[in-house]
Amino acid sequence: MVLIAGIGFLLVLAAVYAPQYWVRHTMEKHSQPRPDFPGTGGELARHLLETFKIEGVGVEETDSGDHYDPENRVVRLSANNFHEPSLTAVAVAAHEVGHAIQHHRDERGLKTRHMLVSVAMVTDKIAGIFFLAAPVLFVIVRSPAAIYAMIALGIMLLAVRVLVHFFTLPVEYDASFNKALPILKEGGYLQENDLAAARSVLKAAALTYVAGALMSLLNLARWIRLLR
Repeated sequence: MVLIAGIGFLLVLAAVYAPQYWVRHTMEKHSQPRPDFPGTGGELARHLLETFKIEGVGVEETDSGDHYDPENRVVRLSANNFHEPSLTAVAVAAHEVGHAIQHHRDERGLKTRHMLVSVAMVTDKIAGIFFLAAPVLFVIVRSPAAIYAMIALGIMLLAVRVLVHFFTLPVEYDASFNKALPILKEGGYLQENDLAAARSVLKAAALTYVAGALMSLLNLARWIRLLR
């Protein structure tokens, strides 16, 4: 029984960490500078924004991960992707510009995701308050039913973040394969022999939030185990 439980635990860890490892490995695999590329990821992002006549959107370096900020209308790229002319930099820059295109076209998926992310930020804070307040309230009311109800509500609030991560998948795939890949291919930004690698990077970019969702599930499981 213990052996089975141990194997099950290892399988769960593998299911959680494998996507995250694959995303990181894929990005790093294609992050070597390419002297044959005419520009960096940051330069390509600016060029694409001009090409698609998307005005008012900036391109910045960030240390908080590659993303498009629809509220401030900024494409943010990590240092390597901003400054380096690598396949990863080019593909990620095109992916984030794909989100800017979604925003420019007022596509419903991005609007809904942005709304849900805002909701998740609020529910995360409320969940934190619930878990901090639960022991105090237990001492005050001395009711197991009340404390269990609060714990259940806190877990439900944390689960919102997981649902939001999974909801982002169609939006991310659209940015990668309906926006970025056709741009890179039809615009002649990549040679034919680079397209397979670009697809892998774009898939990794799309699955970044899924890897985040799995980590959120693991954190949720830790809370449930701790509170039990």
